[in-house]
Amino acid sequence: MIPFAGTVSGAAMVFLMKNRINDWVRCILTGSAAGVMTAASVWSLLLPSLELSGSGFMKAVPASSGFLAGFAVLLCLDKLVGRIITKRSGATVSQQTFMTALAVTLHNIPEGMAVGVAFAAASGGSADMTFPCAAALAIGIGIQNFPEGAIVSMPLKSDGKPRLRAFAAGSLSGIVEPVAGGITVLIAGIVSVIMPYLLSFAAGAMIYVVAAELIPQGAGEKHPDVAVAGFAFGFTLMMILDTVMS
Repeated sequence: MIPFAGTVSGAAMVFLMKNRINDWVRCILTGSAAGVMTAASVWSLLLPSLELSGSGFMKAVPASSGFLAGFAVLLCLDKLVGRIITKRSGATVSQQTFMTALAVTLHNIPEGMAVGVAFAAASGGSADMTFPCAAALAIGIGIQNFPEGAIVSMPLKSDGKPRLRAFAAGSLSGIVEPVAGGITVLIAGIVSVIMPYLLSFAAGAMIYVVAAELIPQGAGEKHPDVAVAGFAFGFTLMMILDTVMS
């Protein structure tokens, strides 16, 4: 519910901001989201996955195979919907808004899964994934969900939709996170032996979002240097959160 709250808070900006998100603000929010997700994937998912694995060469198998699987699954899903976050030639504003909303909803699934698997590992008594660590991951993802909620709701308002309807659409794009998190907790509780794979799978899925969507989007904005600075800020913020709460 923490990441979902971040999405709802971002969507609520439709009541406070003007019809269009400032380009500078969009750049720094996109870069920050990429930085948070990258740091969360490393500190909160991949490193615990390695610690929960065996020793020697085999220690890297769950982390590497799970990571590649998560990356591949998101790649296939993204291809399936035709690279929905990219503006297609000839698309109307409404179509572009719909594609963006669908993309945000799709990419919220691995984020919810990442939080679910982290809390599942903590509840299982893992020394490498404590409740404070899982909470840090949830807070970090909630922070990066803030711009996602705004990116969905604000264009809808620009299309002439009522503020309340635009807010509802932005909020609903994040409802998949508690659902995905709850399902992941149930799966992890039944098959705890695959926990390292689940952690790294979530990391791979999140890194795909960063590499395929957020970084190209930030680089293509009018202020790419601002997006880079936002990445550094988001990465540092998540790193501090994970370190302080570990």
